[in-house]
Amino acid sequence: MARILVVDDSPTEAHVLKGMLEKNGHTVTTAPDGESGIAKAKEEKPELILMDVVMPGLNGFQATRALTKDPETQNIPIIIVTTKDQETDRVWGLRQGAKDYITKPVDEAELVNKMNMALAG
Repeated sequence: MARILVVDDSPTEAHVLKGMLEKNGHTVTTAPDGESGIAKAKEEKPELILMDVVMPGLNGFQATRALTKDPETQNIPIIIVTTKDQETDRVWGLRQGAKDYITKPVDEAELVNKMNMALAG
């Protein structure tokens, strides 16, 4: 299955997502903020990134933009996973280069479906 990077400053959220993903056969690494998420993405070249938005330092929108503009990481699909449920946030996230946008609490079936679509290209 896929190698997935979860970027989320909440250890609880990261743990919940990791559990869902591993149950579905994926390999998961985590990063606690945007800066380390970018570093891990460059180092590990995951097949997919799940990105929180509200984090200290570099937020998820900024990290997504940085990753999608960098030739080293621009082909890694990013799905934003956040509590921000306004349509303007969703549009902005997709404008930063994210392939999809999911609001928390995450529905496992929706997550798996969107991940499969993002991984398929």
